This record gives sequence, structure tokens and C-alpha cells, in this order.
Amino acid sequence: MSTPVADKLAAARADLADRDGVLVAFSGGVDSSAVAAIAHDALGDDAVACTAKSETLPDAELDDARRVAEEIGIRHEIVEFSELDSQAFVENGDDRCYHCRTMRLGAMFDHAAELGIGVVCDGTNASDPGEGHRPGLQAVEELDAYSPLLEHGIVKSEVREIADDYGLSVADKPSMACLSSRIPTGLEVTEERLSRIEQAETVLRTWGFEQFRVRDHDGIARIEVGEDELEEALDPEFVRAARQYIGELGFDHVTLDLDGYRTGSVSPADEADEETDGTTERGEQADGGGDPVVEDVFGTDYPTADEI
Repeated sequence: MSTPVADKLAAARADLADRDGVLVAFSGGVDSSAVAAIAHDALGDDAVACTAKSETLPDAELDDARRVAEEIGIRHEIVEFSELDSQAFVENGDDRCYHCRTMRLGAMFDHAAELGIGVVCDGTNASDPGEGHRPGLQAVEELDAYSPLLEHGIVKSEVREIADDYGLSVADKPSMACLSSRIPTGLEVTEERLSRIEQAETVLRTWGFEQFRVRDHDGIARIEVGEDELEEALDPEFVRAARQYIGELGFDHVTLDLDGYRTGSVSPADEADEETDGTTERGEQADGGGDPVVEDVFGTDYPTADEI
């Protein structure tokens, strides 16, 4: 670890060590995982990682959070709430992330109070405030969550360096935004849409894609994959398989975006905000509608045309 990063890490660790205890809003992404590792290093059993489970958090992300908490050795708590209880969130306006973050962090503060912990930390890093309109950060400020990475000037690349130094498997994990970011602004967020998005992305994950989104345009599934995976997605066999299996999830049409994966392609400001995993406990999300129907259907390859 380079000296400047080591100095920042030492300062953040000393800062947290001065506190009686902290609860870390924990998604299992690299930012909140780094905070959890630092907190556990500084406070031991007086540090708690907490993941908020809701309809917008994919089951796979919750599983990752559990696994990473075990890597760190930190006590891991799970609280449940529903963004769908908020009409302002369901309406999916430009401030959706503000309402989501307010509810999610509110659940963290409530649980911290139950545990007798006075400080809630999130994973906002020093790169985040400069990345444009971030309505979720307003909620962090209003609720007075503490952001040690931000406080000590630790930028995203340094967060990954710290995570790697702690030996965390998520050091290189891509950022993840919650499932509602796949729904265009102005189109209502519903449990049905969240469920079919999660199941469609489970298909792509099962087939081995690494960077992807399935955007839900009111019944049209728009698949985005990373630029280096576009060639595979253009394979006629993949096209046939995706049309069948993703179409069966409730989409009227299944399409492939030839521009490939890019953050915020339906709601730029909102997804940029949600890419900060500190309070997307992100949690990154949900049991909305049951287990993905495609589980265990595929092997390492998608079905061939003959099999379909």
C-alpha cells in the first residue's frame, strides 16, 4: 500500500477507534466493505455491519453481503423495510434515490438505537460528491450519517487498494445500483417489475456475463452487456435463448442495446447516485416474487437452438 493511502487508512482507523461503537450501512460492495473492515479493525466486536433487505435488493447481493461480512469477521445484522411503502419512491421521479436513501438509512439508525449504538457510518467516498447530481447524498447529510472515507479524503481507487490490503474478495467488484435504477424515471416502481428484472439478470449471471443490466421499458427488456461481452451477446444462439427465457418472465419484447452497458442509461442522475454502495444495502434487493424461475435451468452455456 502506498504511503499516502496508508496514512489515510491509519487516520480513519484511529478516528473510528475513538468511538464507543459504530453500525456500518453495509451492502457488501467495495465501499461499505472497506468501511466495515476498518471499523472491525478499530473496534472489534463494537463494530456492526447492517444490511437493509428490501424489494430493490437482489438475493445475490444479499448473499454477497453475508459472505463478505464473514470474510471480515464482523457481526452482521439484517433489517427489512420496503421502499414500496413510499408513494414518492413508487412514482419514480428525479428524487427517487433521496427517498430510498432516507428510508434505508432511517432503518439503520433505528436498528443502531436498538443496539445502543450512536454512530451510523456509510460508504460515501471522496470521489462521490464530484460526480454530478447525487440526491441520495442529501439524505446522508440530513440524517447525519458519518462517512469516514469521505472525511479522510479516500477516493475510489484508494478504497479498492484498502479493500485489497484487507484481502477482501470485493476489491475489484463493479459498482451495483439497486434494481429500481433499471426502470426509467416516471415509470412506476412495482414489485412485479422489480421481480422480473431480478430474474432476467439472474439469467445473464447464470450464463456467465459479468457486467450487465436489464432495463424494463414497460414490458420491453433492454439488455446491456459490457463492451467486451457484446460479441457473445450477438451470437444467434444467445439471441434465441434470451428471447425465450427472458421473454417468459413477463416481458413483451426482448432487445439488445448495441451501445452496450453504461450507467444511468434510463435515469442518469439516479443510477449515478445509487452506484455508491454505502447505503444501497444494496443491498443491493429482494425476494420480490419468489425465487428466480431460471435457477438451475442452465449449465455453463446457454441452450442451443436445437435444445430450444
